[in-house]
Amino acid sequence: MLLLNNELLSTATLPLPNRGLAFGDGFFETLIFTDGCLRLAADHHARMRQAATALYFTLPKPLASPEALETTLAGLAQANQLPAARLRLQLWRAGGGRYTPPTGAAEWLATAEVFVPDETPIDKADFALESHSIPSPLSFCKGPQAWLYVRAAHERQQRGLDEIILCDAAGHVAEAGAAAIFWLKNGVLFTPALETGCVAGVRRAQVLRAARAAGVECREGLFKHTELLAAEAVFTANVASVRAVLTVGQASFAPPMLAFLPMPPCKESPITDA
Repeated sequence: MLLLNNELLSTATLPLPNRGLAFGDGFFETLIFTDGCLRLAADHHARMRQAATALYFTLPKPLASPEALETTLAGLAQANQLPAARLRLQLWRAGGGRYTPPTGAAEWLATAEVFVPDETPIDKADFALESHSIPSPLSFCKGPQAWLYVRAAHERQQRGLDEIILCDAAGHVAEAGAAAIFWLKNGVLFTPALETGCVAGVRRAQVLRAARAAGVECREGLFKHTELLAAEAVFTANVASVRAVLTVGQASFAPPMLAFLPMPPCKESPITDA
């Protein structure tokens, strides 16, 4: 079962014109429903609201608040009889037209599949050679630059890596292929700034929030790859999992000690600076 503009259907056909298909005029979210709630709903909604503002359209009523978002997607998970679900929510501007938007209304599609957690360590990672992150007014959200992550995933596959790390054009570390990247050194937690073009991940926000609450010093900034390679421990984090990185190129790392990082709660206020 899926939801198309809040209608529960077994299958759907999307009519043309479709501005998401024609122009990439939209964005998506990947969300996790488990233990009876939508994980980090407030953070997801904050990013959705920011993305809709950047694209000059309005969130539909069933998605217009964190509570509405959770109610809507919980219904989809339950309709699919999935106590643990990985959800994809795609939004695009309604109507046709060319580059000039004809409307501020949005259409949307939500799908669900079984969520299987995977927090196994990443044995083999390295820096991308063929692609780099590209800062833009929309690089904080998911979708408008998805081609970049497709290219990175292809390179990862061709090189036989378990994970790939993107830098920006100036050589600053940005993010992993589908997750934020962090490293620890001398008790300090480091992660790339959003200025690198990395996605403003909801788990990135939660990791920083939890670390600061535990009194861990956090530094967001522009860091060259040599600074990551000099770390004591490295890990990636996205809404689905946190995974230790054991090697990057020829550098090896100890598994990170993450006592400050519990499983993300369902109800938590989003932060606005990460």
